[in-house]
This record gives sequence, C-alpha cells and structure tokens, in this order.
Amino acid sequence: MIFNFTSQVRCEFVRFVSLGMAIVLSLGLSGCNPHLFRTQAAQVPQLVLSTLTDPKTFNPALIQEFPNISLFCFEGLTKSDGLTGKIQPALAESWQISEDRKRIVFKLREGLKWSDGQPLTADDVVFTFETIFNPKIPTDWKDSLKVGLQGAFPTVKKLDDLRVEFTLPEPFAPLLNALSGAPDNIVILPKHVLGESVRTIASDGNPQFLSTWGTNTDPKTLVVNGAYQIESFLGGQRLVYRRNPYYWRKDAQGNRLPYVDRIIWQFIENVDTQLLRFRSGDLDVMGDARPLRPEYFSLLKREEQRGNFKLKNGGAWSGTLYMAFNLNKATAKNGKPIVDPIKSRWFNTLAFRQAVAYAIDRDKMNNNIFRGLGTIQNSPITVQSPFFLSPKDGLKTYDYNLARSRELLKSAGFKPNTQGQLLDSEGNRVRFTLITNAGNKVREAIGAQIKQDLSKIGIQLDFNPINFNTLIDKTSTSRDWDAHMIGFTGGVEPHGAANLWMSGGGSHSFNLKQQAGQQPIQGWEANDWEKDIDRLFIEGARELDQAKRQKIYAQFQKIVQEQLPVIHLVNDSALMVARDRVQGLKYSGLPSWGLWNIDELRIKED
Repeated sequence: MIFNFTSQVRCEFVRFVSLGMAIVLSLGLSGCNPHLFRTQAAQVPQLVLSTLTDPKTFNPALIQEFPNISLFCFEGLTKSDGLTGKIQPALAESWQISEDRKRIVFKLREGLKWSDGQPLTADDVVFTFETIFNPKIPTDWKDSLKVGLQGAFPTVKKLDDLRVEFTLPEPFAPLLNALSGAPDNIVILPKHVLGESVRTIASDGNPQFLSTWGTNTDPKTLVVNGAYQIESFLGGQRLVYRRNPYYWRKDAQGNRLPYVDRIIWQFIENVDTQLLRFRSGDLDVMGDARPLRPEYFSLLKREEQRGNFKLKNGGAWSGTLYMAFNLNKATAKNGKPIVDPIKSRWFNTLAFRQAVAYAIDRDKMNNNIFRGLGTIQNSPITVQSPFFLSPKDGLKTYDYNLARSRELLKSAGFKPNTQGQLLDSEGNRVRFTLITNAGNKVREAIGAQIKQDLSKIGIQLDFNPINFNTLIDKTSTSRDWDAHMIGFTGGVEPHGAANLWMSGGGSHSFNLKQQAGQQPIQGWEANDWEKDIDRLFIEGARELDQAKRQKIYAQFQKIVQEQLPVIHLVNDSALMVARDRVQGLKYSGLPSWGLWNIDELRIKED
C-alpha cells in the first residue's frame, strides 16, 4: 500500500505496471476471462464483478466476511433502503405492532417460493429463528435479537401459513432493522432443506448444520430466496450466479425481476489487478463492496469518456476502519494464555492504548494514502446515523501529538533505552505484530505508516498482511493475534453492530468470549467499561424515543473513545466506478454494498 512517490511519478508508475501486467495477464489469465462465458449462439445480459477472496461458507447463518453470497441469494422479512436507510417490506409485505410494542405480526407475501419451486411459508420463518436461538449454533445473528438484561430472545410463533407473531419481553426498537437481510442482518432459511441438519448431531457433539453448505457443496443443491442462485463455483477463480426464476419481485409493468440473467463474481486477490481488469473491459463495476482506492480516482476520472464508464461519489462511506488490540486475558484449555502475558499487560493498560492513538498521524494518512478524500474517524457510529456524535458535541479525539504520547507512556512506566527503543517497567522491549488482510493496498499502506509512526516512540511494530479468511479465523476463532486492522460495515441503526460491541458478541474480537462450537477457554472476563457498553446497548434497544436513544448512544461513543478498545483511523469516501452499460444504479455511501438494488439493474448491450 505504501507508495513513496510524487503524484506525477506515481501516475507513470501505474501506467508502466499496467502495461507490464497487461502482457502477463493476457497470457496467464485468459482462461479466467469472463467474456469466454458468452457464445455467439446464446448471449444473455450479464454483470461481471470482483472480490478479493473466495467465500468461506455458503451457509448464510455462519457468514462473517463481507462481501458474501447473501447479497445475491437471500432476503429477510424486511429490507433497508440504500438511499434513506428506512425499513421497507421484503418477504413480509406488512406488519402490525401492538400498542405496548411487545407484539409484532408479520404477513408474508402470497405465492413466495424457494429457488427449487417449493413454497416459502411461515414454517420457514419459525425454523430460521429456532435455528438462530439454538445455543449450539454460533451465528452472529443472535446478538441482534437479544432483548433486555437477560438477553432473552423473542418468541416466534406461526399463526397461519402467511402470518408469524413475534412476542418480545419488552419493547425492542432495533427489531425491524435486525430482520432486514444482507449484508449483516437476518435472512430466511429453507426448512425443507436445512431442517434435518439442525436436528442431526455430528460426532463432535454439534449440529450437522455447522458443516452444512460449506464451499465443497454442489452449488446446484443450494436453495435460496433472493434474486440469484449459484450456478457454479471454481475456487480461486470465480463464482457464477444465475437469476432465480421464482424470485418474487416484479417491476411496475409486472415483469419478473431481476433483469440481469447472470453475474460472474471473479476472485482477484490484488486490487491493482482488479483495476487493470476493469480498465481492459473485463469488469463492469469496481468499488461496489469496498470503496475504490483514492489514488485510482484521478486516473479513472480522466478515462471516463473514452472508457464508457462513470465514477460515482456517494459521500462518506458508512463503514468504519480501525486498529484493535487483543485484550483477552483468558487461557486456552491447556492453560496457555491466549495472549503473551507481557504483551497483555501492555494492551490492557489504558495509557498505552491512548499513547499509541496519539502517535498515529491520521492527517498524514488521509493526505498521503486517501489523497485528502477521506474523513478522520472518531466514532464507532456511522456519520449518516442520527445517533452519530461529533467531536464538537463532546466526543474525545486523539489528534497526532507525540509529546502527549510520550507523557502517557512515561506515566505507565515505559521508557526508551539509549537506542530509543521503548521498554516497559520490567525492561521488556515493546514489540508486537499488526495483521490485516493482504491484497487491500490501502490497508497495507496504512499498516506501513503505523509501523513508521510507532517507531518514533520506540515501538517495534511487525506488520504482517495475511489472507483475509485466515485473518477472520484468527480474530473469530483461534484468537491468535496481537493487534489487527479491519473494517466493519455500518448503518443508521447502532444496534446493528451489537455483535461487535456487546461483550458476548461473535465479532467482539478485541475480547472474544467463548462462542458456541468453539474449543473451551478459561478465565475470560469482561472489563467494567464493556459491561457499561452492554448496559447502554440494552437501554438503547429498549428506548423508543429517538431523542433519548441519542443520549444513550452518545454515552456509548464516549466510552469507546475514552477506553479505546479500538483506534478508529480514516473513513473512506464512497467511490465506485461502473460502465455506462450498467443502468439503474442508486449509489450512496449509506449501504455497505453499492449494488444494493441489484435486482433492478439493467445491462444495455453495446
């Protein structure tokens, strides 16, 4: 990610690399060319996209990575509008809420079908929530539906084939958002296909569901309810979707959606290669799942007219990007500490975390890496949310200040030796590893800068970009890491990030509790401030008055910035580029996925 060049030299470098890579790719990647899927005998409207890595699973309840297949293949009872964030009907055409706000009855659309032609009914809805609430199934969806101090789940009851009743122990403001489907929220699962796997217990004592619909599954056996179903999957190369003939949506003229017949999802692990493939015409869209790298903006802007594509700027992106320390004090089953005890003492010292935050030059990061197009980030809540708290309203910030950083370190017993290397109070040199996903050049550049920044206060940072799926495994399962940098999708409802911020959440990676189906750990404990965040999330979910909810989530943001379990960095601008032939895009920075209305897109053939 680091480029120590002037802007002019950088442009020449990109042209030189592009030319060389074009020659190589024309020879080595011709077998992956998506245009080879077309034949003169049968051309269909198709959209060619890319992502960095293969999916880890096809089971939507177990997905933790983004982007993922649920974006194309599954829907929830409701849907969030990508321009306004407002909740709209989806599989449920309507709902009625009781006066005490504890009972909601959803009415499904008539004639809903799965991609195998079987009816989608209230039985599937009830099955989905029975699966989610199963204590042996580790799905992040659980965290979005835990209600009240006891973390109770709603009672979900079938009234008839089209009506389902949710009964809550107390009012729960985030419910409609939690049911709004991909990318982060609950989608409906097919009982007739997955029901047996939930009931069957495997040899390890866990439901067979946990190994069902892995990426070794024949894609043709997957049953979905979204706009597309999977036609084929070739690991390391591509995943091909075809339109679901039973998808329920229709346009105003009564035509069944989606309009585009096929989507080819190319796995391209390097974003520079993705750029080359887009410029050569092999990709139709770039930046749909993660904003474009800022340095691509000026290059692509000059080529818009000649290349028959348009750059789209949706404003500030709704996701967050942060660096986190592993605060877990637990031990593994064999008694070995999850985190090296020496490092654990550093990471669990507030002054140390704050000193690191002050030592990171985020203005330089924005200017050099984001080309000034980003926004310095301080809050865990997206800027588009009515619950966002800005620094001018009292949110603590950590502007670059080496003097303040050194003061904090000194107060905590750290001091430099004669070579300028930082030592703790027991004489241990301060050195740890930061991991992020390889292939994301922006994050690689950020990591390289953080390494350089921390060297100024004597810290030796070993920066190690790794495969994305390996990164997710370390942060969600093995817990084998010191510090990591990762992004998290955002939205207007703060409770949508409950699985990150509540102490029992499956994405609470900075202090991950034992999750269902995982090897046992011992001695795990939540910090007092984590318990405070738990309490605030419960209060915020219970409260229906927006002004009162704003005050509750303001306290949450202040705790995060004071305690610094994560250090927020720079927020992208939502930049995406799409060929003119792709019509119907409704792009903004609010949704995590730029193609959120994919069922409405059309392809205008050249």
